[in-house]
Amino acid sequence: MPDYGLPLRFGTFITPSNRRPDAPVALAKLSEELGFDLVTFQDHPYQPSFLDTWTLMSWVAAQTSRIHIAPNVLNVPLRPPAVTARAAASLDLLSGGRFDLGLGAGGFWDAIEAMGGRHLTPGQAVDALSEAIDVIRGIWAAGDRAPLRLDGEHYRLDGAKRGPAPAHEIPLWIGALKPRMLRLTGRKGDGWLPSLAYLEPGGYARGNAVIDDAALAAGRDPREIRRLANVGGRFAATDGGFLVGPAAQWVDELLPYALDDGVATFILAGDDPAAMQRFAEEVAPALREAVARERSAAGTDSSVPKRASVVALRRDGIDYASVPPGLVAIEPGDPGYAGVRSTYMRGGAPGLVLRPRSTAEVVEALAFARRQPVALAVRSGGHGISGRSTNDGGIVIDLGQMNAIEVLDESTRRVRLEPGARWMDVAAALQPHGWAITSGDYGGVGVGGLATAGGIGFLAREHGLTIDHMRSAEVVLADGRVVTASADENADLFWAVRGAGANFGIVTSFEFEADEVGSVGWAQLAFDATDTAGFLEGWGSAVEAAPRDLTSFLIMGAPRSGQPSVAQLMTMVDSDDPDTVLDRLQPLAELAPLLQQSVQIAPYAAVMANASDAPHDGRGEPLMRSGLVEHITPEFARAAEALLASGDVHFFQIRSVGGAVSDVDPDATAYAHRSANFAVAAVGSSAETLDRLWQGLYGHFAGLYLSFDTDQRAERLTDAFPAATLARLRELKTRIDPDNTFRDNFNAV
Repeated sequence: MPDYGLPLRFGTFITPSNRRPDAPVALAKLSEELGFDLVTFQDHPYQPSFLDTWTLMSWVAAQTSRIHIAPNVLNVPLRPPAVTARAAASLDLLSGGRFDLGLGAGGFWDAIEAMGGRHLTPGQAVDALSEAIDVIRGIWAAGDRAPLRLDGEHYRLDGAKRGPAPAHEIPLWIGALKPRMLRLTGRKGDGWLPSLAYLEPGGYARGNAVIDDAALAAGRDPREIRRLANVGGRFAATDGGFLVGPAAQWVDELLPYALDDGVATFILAGDDPAAMQRFAEEVAPALREAVARERSAAGTDSSVPKRASVVALRRDGIDYASVPPGLVAIEPGDPGYAGVRSTYMRGGAPGLVLRPRSTAEVVEALAFARRQPVALAVRSGGHGISGRSTNDGGIVIDLGQMNAIEVLDESTRRVRLEPGARWMDVAAALQPHGWAITSGDYGGVGVGGLATAGGIGFLAREHGLTIDHMRSAEVVLADGRVVTASADENADLFWAVRGAGANFGIVTSFEFEADEVGSVGWAQLAFDATDTAGFLEGWGSAVEAAPRDLTSFLIMGAPRSGQPSVAQLMTMVDSDDPDTVLDRLQPLAELAPLLQQSVQIAPYAAVMANASDAPHDGRGEPLMRSGLVEHITPEFARAAEALLASGDVHFFQIRSVGGAVSDVDPDATAYAHRSANFAVAAVGSSAETLDRLWQGLYGHFAGLYLSFDTDQRAERLTDAFPAATLARLRELKTRIDPDNTFRDNFNAV
């Protein structure tokens, strides 16, 4: 049987004895210290002299940091598969993707029955394991939002919730000896895990043949299935039989299993620390070197194949085989896909998500994407309210792994930020220096998206927009060139990046000049806004009259039957003096009856620490409209009241701008609507209804905020940019992106 070419790995097989509970843990830690890839434990829940294997594996995971952990093999008849799936995913998540799962159909049936399990015939045991595999994989399929149902002979699930998804693609290795179990391994397993001691001469080759035939019949590549082997023996000075002798003899006797039978993982059985050390230091490296030498001479294919189930989900128009080597690529069907397919608000189904880790890899990813006749989206943090950082069937270049935050110069407060960093992490990193950069209102937003669109944050009226603090940007252009954009270099691109950056390239790093910001006043106030128009008008006037150190955001929702309309204010005062904070807030507090209030002095970083680390799981298509207004006039306030009274808008927000934002020349950046004192946004559930309602406010607007609008109609482009600004953007677009590579945005063509 030919070598399957998979990377060689080595492990240990430790007895979970409870006579000295610390002993198997110590051997597991020694396995890691010696450089083994894997530590495994037998699972016999009916054996009173053994520790519970699952508990032991969890304890070992907490005591180690690198080595993978697996049962060898799990007694499935006594481990309900749905619970096992969640336990496995949980341990994988907690260990950072270090759990692998070996499965066994049973045996020792009297002992299993004594523990409450069912006594199964050999055929029933295989069928039960087959169903268990379906259950386990079904639970792990967290991206499938349909409840899991299975009407099997041995396991029945009626609408079980899926998830969590494991941290990595947990392989299912099957302990098999007989033909029926071998065929199951070929159909559904990710690995075959026998013990060589239980195989007759030539048994491994015969088992491979059965597995390979079953895999091919199921439409699988036999190379998907890793071949493992538990091996046992004794180190001695002279040859005493198979695996009894010096280390060189072990290498000679195991080498044919790797080259002729395709064994890619050798697991040393036994609890002797000295034997483990000799195997790790003398056998494993020599065997790895010999296999590499023979493979090189034979020209063996050593690529790791994709599972057939993943290949079946590939989308048309993408040449998956030509993805640059080393570039992290996640396909539909890969375990991590559910966490990268969608944005905060939009459900996506891209055909491929590329996750570069450096500027060079961004260049590679972009070159690959340009060769594919499918849509391209670029994502930083994935909040993406506009929804444009994912797609259906296209490619997403996800910059989330490029998240460095670096202080460049203390004296000038210069910092370097990569686009995948989140603003809550930026705030936390700058806090010890007494600095901050105004950055929206949600810490989970990525640097890249906000810093190329504008950045209306809680410090805007005093410190301006986020883009007003940008001093340079490194940009990968459509043709793959890497350029610096600043006031002195590629100044036209620097102008465009600040407000329309998504049109011109992928920014791989920014330099910002942070502001000196200490603790701030942070108020969250809720009001009875039954007189909605009056409240809006009064709030707008109060904000415009307030000193610049106050910035206030207003949120309202659809009215609720029998309850007053509620307006929530999130207001920041850039001062740590309580008297100053209260003085600034007093005009707001007098607007209407207060229903709830919270006022505190807190670090800016604490205010921005309002996001979780959970992957984005948006669903459907977001529907959001945006507009910029000079003042909250009585006419605008009445139109907004009518919009809310319709009940069709479930989120309505007004952010105060003005102040320092208006100090900047409108021609200085592509964000040109500098005279607006307020940015308005609304979220609805019906595009037709939202457009009709929005029309009632439309006449009051002079511009819109790109990040908060999902409307794809061409006329929205002229709302986003004044005529002169748009003409300048189009001229630049023609020069540096003539093929319109970057078009999934407010496309300046």
